[in-house]
Amino acid sequence: MAEIRPFIGIRPQRGKAAAVAALPYDVYNREEATKYVKEHPESFLRIDRAETQFPLSVDMYDARVYRKAHDMLWEALADGTFLREEKKCYYVYELTMQGRTQTGIVACASVDDYLGQVIRRHENTRAEKEEDRVHHVEACRAQTGPVFLAYRADRTIRAQMAQAKRQEAEYDFVAEDGVRHRVFVIRDEEAVGQIARAFAGIGQIYIADGHHRAASAVRVCEQYRKKYPAYTGEEEFNYFLSVLFPDDELMIMDYNRLVRDMNGYSFQSFYREVKSRFDVTEITGQEQRRPPERGTFTMYMEGHWFWCRIRAEDRRPGDPVADLDVSILQEKLLNPVLGIGDPKTDGRIDFVGGIRGLDELVRRCEEDCAVAFAMYPTAISELFAVADAGCLMPPKSTWFEPKLRSGLFIHAIGQEITEKEETNDSGKLCRYDGNA
Repeated sequence: MAEIRPFIGIRPQRGKAAAVAALPYDVYNREEATKYVKEHPESFLRIDRAETQFPLSVDMYDARVYRKAHDMLWEALADGTFLREEKKCYYVYELTMQGRTQTGIVACASVDDYLGQVIRRHENTRAEKEEDRVHHVEACRAQTGPVFLAYRADRTIRAQMAQAKRQEAEYDFVAEDGVRHRVFVIRDEEAVGQIARAFAGIGQIYIADGHHRAASAVRVCEQYRKKYPAYTGEEEFNYFLSVLFPDDELMIMDYNRLVRDMNGYSFQSFYREVKSRFDVTEITGQEQRRPPERGTFTMYMEGHWFWCRIRAEDRRPGDPVADLDVSILQEKLLNPVLGIGDPKTDGRIDFVGGIRGLDELVRRCEEDCAVAFAMYPTAISELFAVADAGCLMPPKSTWFEPKLRSGLFIHAIGQEITEKEETNDSGKLCRYDGNA
């Protein structure tokens, strides 16, 4: 039973949404983020990545960076760039990419549901990335990037989203990457109640993307609970900002592998190793380079493409992790032949999201890599199966498109903690008045 509740949103004024909306903070390195913010000064990336406001000599995790994020966020509310909703609402968030549309509910999910595994995860988080978002949420007193959640499609929720989309859109713009974003507000109490009850009837919800944002929200909540043991559970810090999409509308793209060297093998000797483990056919002419189905992948090296099929005896249908194509490739080839023991830490392997296309694999092999593997996309049902088993996927198993924008929805936390003295990251006492 999931608790997915409406919230008092902080969001851009209508005329500001397109300029404010930003890709997730973690798709940029520091140099890219700084360049983008310089070219797009209203972008929310300046708040999500506030180190862009400082010279490179200032560490991106410096306390001054997080305080700057806080100041810019609440100044944007004060100067009218953002508005604060007057009552708790749901929002409908529609994204259209290359003629394909997915529609989600923007809401707040329960930390207790995360802790109780009603909301299920499929990957681990990295300590330094999680710590960064913890400091960002603490400093801003707000969650600024939504967690991407998935659920098994529900008729009632779908009907309420369709009804909401009959009204005028609050936001409607096409981003630089060609993705159209539309947002609608659900304020009607009966509609809000129906959506809440429908989610309460859904058994499990799954983190599709945003594991670090979810984990950081949980950690901040636990810190507040320790500071204020008389909490009721209704406080906003007990919930985290999310967008929930039905499983049948989601698109997972391939997440491909590149290896920088052949671990001492020549072209011919490596080819023989691959052929001893998989059924291999060279792709010639205009044949499809993209894997056609689950259980297949394609390989590129030294100007040649090969089609590879996983053999039936290597499938592990009783184990949702071991039976993934990416797991079999790792177990049968990357580890024993190329020497990639831990793809999370080995600098010889790189990963490229399918949004960049197969030509990117060719380019990289001509530039700094020796061999590339194009994977068939992981299915959402496979993600659900791994999470339901309480297991974790191998790193870089799923690439979701289109990406949710940050800055369109902000969830303030700690409103109930008024006139309490707290210590900020710089060690100085500041007062939190419930707004900033």
